[in-house]
Amino acid sequence: MNGPVRQERLPAAEVAEEVAPGILRIQIPILLPGLGHVNCYVLEDERGVALVDPGLPDPLSNADLVAKLAGAGIPAHRVHTVLVTHSHPDHFGGAGRLRAEHGSRVVAHREFRTPFDALPSDDLEALEAATDDLTDGDDPDDVPADLLESGHVNPRLARVLYGRGPVPVLPPRATPWGEEGFRPGEGELAAMRAWDDLSKRGLLHLAPDDRVDDGEVVRLGRRDWQVLHTPGHTGDHVCLLDPAEGILLSGDHVLPTITPHISGMTGSPDPLADFIAAVRRVAAVPGVATVLPAHGLPFTDLPGRVEEIVAHHTERLEELERIGEALGTATVREYARQLFRERSWGPLAESETYAHLEHLRLAGRMTAASGGDGRLTYTPVR
Repeated sequence: MNGPVRQERLPAAEVAEEVAPGILRIQIPILLPGLGHVNCYVLEDERGVALVDPGLPDPLSNADLVAKLAGAGIPAHRVHTVLVTHSHPDHFGGAGRLRAEHGSRVVAHREFRTPFDALPSDDLEALEAATDDLTDGDDPDDVPADLLESGHVNPRLARVLYGRGPVPVLPPRATPWGEEGFRPGEGELAAMRAWDDLSKRGLLHLAPDDRVDDGEVVRLGRRDWQVLHTPGHTGDHVCLLDPAEGILLSGDHVLPTITPHISGMTGSPDPLADFIAAVRRVAAVPGVATVLPAHGLPFTDLPGRVEEIVAHHTERLEELERIGEALGTATVREYARQLFRERSWGPLAESETYAHLEHLRLAGRMTAASGGDGRLTYTPVR
C-alpha cells in the first residue's frame, strides 16, 4: 500500500494564495526528483513587490510566474527585489531573468555562487582559450560581449549555450571523494540553448547586487526580516525570520514532510554537523508560529519537525555503519548504492553519503584512505 503523498510532490496550485498577512505564495511547477513545485513568496510594499525564490530560469517557468503575478494584480515590472535562499536552480533561477528584464535587485548570502558561475580559482583566460575545442566549431561571436567581459560568467558554458554547432560534453567538476561529479547533460544543454536571450543571461550572470550575512536585517514587504545563515543543504543557505509576527521563511532548510539533501560539496569539513547545528538553532528561536517552506505547505510545529529531521540523520549514520560492517572497506559510491535505491544513484546520492561518512570519520567511527585512483575509501572502526 502506498503511503500519503509527500506535500513537496504536490502539483503547483493555479493561483496565488495569501499564507500569512501580507504574504502571497505562488507555486511554480518544477520537474525535479521528488518535487512538484517551488514556493515563491510575494511581499508587497509601497515600491512594488519583493520575491523570495522565483523558480527555475527557463522561459516556461518565467511565463508561469509572470502569469500568476498578473492574476494577483501584480505586473512583473513591479518586482524591485528578489531574495534567493540558496544556490539551487529551482530557487535562484528566475532571479537573473527578472534582473535582466526589469532591473530587479538580487539579494543572497555572502557566499552565494551558482553551479554555472566561474569559480574564483578558475583561470578565465585558459578556459576561454579552450573554448574552440570544447564547442566544436561554434562561432564565439554569438556570445554577447558584455557577458564574457563581466569576469563572473564561466566562458565555457556561455559559449556552449550561445553556440550553433553540436552540443559538446562538459567536463564534470571534481569531487572530494574522487568520483565523477556534477555537470549538465547533453540534453539539458540542448534545452538551454533553445531558451531566449533573457533566460540565458539570467542563468549565466547572477552575481548578487547585495550580499548579506548572518544576523543582518533586510526590509522586505513592510517587514524587518532577520537573516539566519543555515548551512548544510548548501553552504550559502539562508532563512528569513520576522520575529515580530513569528514567521520563518525556511527555504529548503526545514521542509514539512521530506528531509533536505545534505551536500558534501559545501567546502565545510563537516556539512552534516553544520546542518544539525543550524536546524537546532532555528528550532530554538522563540515565538515562531508559522513556517513557510520552499516546498510543501505552511506548518506550525518547528521544534517537532526539527527533531524528526535530526532523527532521520541519526538513523542514516547508523545505517552506514551497518553497511560498512558488511562491505568492509568501500568507496563512497559503493556505500551510496547500498544506502539509496537504484533510482536515486548518482552524484547527489554520493554527495550526501560522503557528508555522512565524513561526519562519522570526524567522530572516530570511520577511517578513510585515498586509493591510487584518487577515490576515497571508508572503513568502520570496530
